[in-house]
Amino acid sequence: MLIRPLSRADTYRGWLYALLGAATGLLTLPVATLVTAATPRDWPGPVRTTVLLAAWAALTAAAGCPRPARHACVRLANRLLGTSLPAPVAAAEHARVPHRTRTAAWLVLHALAGCVTAAVTAFALVVAVPLVAVWLKGGERITLLVPVDVAGGVRGAWTLPAAAALLALACCTAAATTALLRLLAPALLGHRPDERLAALETQMRHLTHRNRLAQELHDSIGHTLTSSTIQAAVARELMDTDPAAARRALTGLEEASRAAMDDLDHVLGILRQERAPTAPPYALADLPALVDRVRHTGTDVRADLEGDLAAVPATISREAYRIVQEGLTNALRHGDRSRIGLRVTVTAARLELEIANAVTGRARLARGSRHGQGVDGVVERVQLLRGEAYAGPDPEGTGWLLTARIPLRSAA
Repeated sequence: MLIRPLSRADTYRGWLYALLGAATGLLTLPVATLVTAATPRDWPGPVRTTVLLAAWAALTAAAGCPRPARHACVRLANRLLGTSLPAPVAAAEHARVPHRTRTAAWLVLHALAGCVTAAVTAFALVVAVPLVAVWLKGGERITLLVPVDVAGGVRGAWTLPAAAALLALACCTAAATTALLRLLAPALLGHRPDERLAALETQMRHLTHRNRLAQELHDSIGHTLTSSTIQAAVARELMDTDPAAARRALTGLEEASRAAMDDLDHVLGILRQERAPTAPPYALADLPALVDRVRHTGTDVRADLEGDLAAVPATISREAYRIVQEGLTNALRHGDRSRIGLRVTVTAARLELEIANAVTGRARLARGSRHGQGVDGVVERVQLLRGEAYAGPDPEGTGWLLTARIPLRSAA
């Protein structure tokens, strides 16, 4: 809803808004007068008046041509008229002329409405104040628009309701002007279809970006918390019997925490609109360090990395790292940690990822079971890269299998 119900405060602010429009019209009036003065003196009076009005309207409309004019009109209308107009957005090149035309029409309407409101307000004050003042002084004959006899005492008390009626007329005029401007503001200052489409596209990009950041945090922090919890438990169990292994587990916990802090700083920097690193924070080349951190939890990870990992495009390399990270996190979280198999194969045509692990409990191997947010995120990542993904029981039904096949040639 672009317009809320008109209140008394809105009427007073609309009164001020109308007077600002009158001031805008007065600024262009001297130039319009000069233009009219340049016309031949033998032109009839109505023609010269028409020229004056046309010149005034053209100069007032010209004020709406600069690009910031519409932004200023929208902000001022929202503040003083009580509208809720959306801010203008960058529209297509062919749509800029209609936007400027509407802004010019709005400025002319604003100035006309303001002049009417200012004229009625000035008339009410110029007539009402002298009437009451003369009556309070005892009465006399005064000339307003016409000569008026104001008697003193009770006979001149009619000046009070007359003054009140004039002030009420000014208030009603301001209210009517405010209502008219509020009614026409969405049509002249609101979004056209191209702007609405551009605003929706911008909103979609923001939502997609926010969802992407949420997925990044889920993958990174979820992996760190899972591996850190396991490493802390391993260190506690081995503190007395195998101090060296306990120290390795604590070292892995420290490395995982630092990696999570780097990811967190990266995402928070984007959210704070600071300059984020242009290079992806982690890629396939960082898989050996990731595997080592998982091994520090006491899990047997058998990694088989085939092909040139550095040849994978940066975008796919970053997404593939996150997919492997999420797969290992799920294996640590839900598997029995006896063994995890990781296979990464890079060919000229595609990238293949496979993570296999045994799980505890046959109930978890049921097909059609609902995936968690992490697995859903993996599938979304792979689909955005035009690949195929599978997450579910392995063919033998003894473990869990996560596979992804991503074409490399479509990344261009």
